[in-house]
Amino acid sequence: MSDVTNAVARLVEHGPAVPVMVLASVAALIITAGFHAWWSRRHGHAPPVDDTGARPPASAAPGNGAGIVEASAATGTDAGSGAGSEVAESALWRMRTTVRDTPGSLAVLCAALAERQVDILSLQTHPLAEGTVDEFLLRAPGGLTASELAGVVSAAGGADTWTERADAHDLVDAPTRVLGLAARTAQDAAELPLALRQLLGRCTIRSLPATVGAGTAGDVPPEGSLEDTVLRLRAPEGGLISVERPYLPFTPAEFARARALVELDARLGPRIPRSRDVLTLPEGSDITVRRADTRDVAAAKAMHERCSARTLGMRYHGPVGDVDRYLDHLLSPRFGRTLAAQTASGRIVGLGHLLWDGDETEVALLVEDAWQHRGIGGELLGRLVAMAAETDCEHVYAVTQASNTGMVAAMRGLGLPLDYQIEEGTLVITARLDPAARAAARPPRGERIGKD
Repeated sequence: MSDVTNAVARLVEHGPAVPVMVLASVAALIITAGFHAWWSRRHGHAPPVDDTGARPPASAAPGNGAGIVEASAATGTDAGSGAGSEVAESALWRMRTTVRDTPGSLAVLCAALAERQVDILSLQTHPLAEGTVDEFLLRAPGGLTASELAGVVSAAGGADTWTERADAHDLVDAPTRVLGLAARTAQDAAELPLALRQLLGRCTIRSLPATVGAGTAGDVPPEGSLEDTVLRLRAPEGGLISVERPYLPFTPAEFARARALVELDARLGPRIPRSRDVLTLPEGSDITVRRADTRDVAAAKAMHERCSARTLGMRYHGPVGDVDRYLDHLLSPRFGRTLAAQTASGRIVGLGHLLWDGDETEVALLVEDAWQHRGIGGELLGRLVAMAAETDCEHVYAVTQASNTGMVAAMRGLGLPLDYQIEEGTLVITARLDPAARAAARPPRGERIGKD
């Protein structure tokens, strides 16, 4: 494993002469080397990484069908059982169960499924010290319930069985999905938390500081630790990445895959996509929207100096003299994504942050006073929300003051369902990212932006 990751690092050192797909392919080998196909409960489609958040209209979006597997692996009966003219009456299930590590145990289980006309579409194995955890993607008759399916498995020797409904996204070819996951991670450091979530299923991921104390990096060995439903890994920049999945214990194979992905991220070092969009403001001047990271801390501090105390207070909700100390966190790709709006001279005049906060996703905006009410805040916010939607977030929230009419107007301008909560002058606005509204959240790339 270390030889492969060293090879990746040497490729990166050679600079742009190395094709991106070569880098992505090697990265994919790190994750897949020595292990079986990738399992993911969370099956949203993440955006391309060379990205500033702009999206084409919904009608121009490419279809998903190219990666769908159309043939099934039968469970010992004809491969078409449960399919064909009855396909509309079938249901997809994701199932995990533990079987004894003895010859014939898996065959008994497969035969029991075949008797109930259940097709096995895919199978992955996770060897344990005692027994083996097997993960199945199944196509079953529509009338078969979860409890009945679990009963069939239990009678055939399966234990600790977990089932949930699946859909067509789970039929996408696993190596293709892993390659895309590795490519996004290799090109964009902000993708690591999202890649881990897609690698391990629905889970809570937190980045903790590199301080000594309970649950921090000082308590975790360099190779990380695995404790049932919690795994902890040393973060590439220091600190700790904690992953929790209370509904299902992690297996050693899953832990090794996550560790390999974090090792890849560490080898490649800081990186973000460098794509840019040039947009025209209503008065005719142009601004550039691009991704930002900690290399922009100095420019962000300079923008703070040009902002009024009122503007800074509405954004940071604390002492104005302390605002600069937040920038290292806000601009770190480990904690989310940042978009910067800059003038033709390169001066940053607006920042928008999309912050991963455990299971939640926060959006935040700051536009310097002289550039407010020109549509910059709404443009940044729309792009951030589009990024959140395409990483399968169900909602985003903004924390502001009740008197911040500009932020309220920007959130309303998304055209999404909003919930409001207010307490002692602090307003929390939550936007629900329902599928019907997501397509309308962003204008086409290059479209002229309007006022807030």
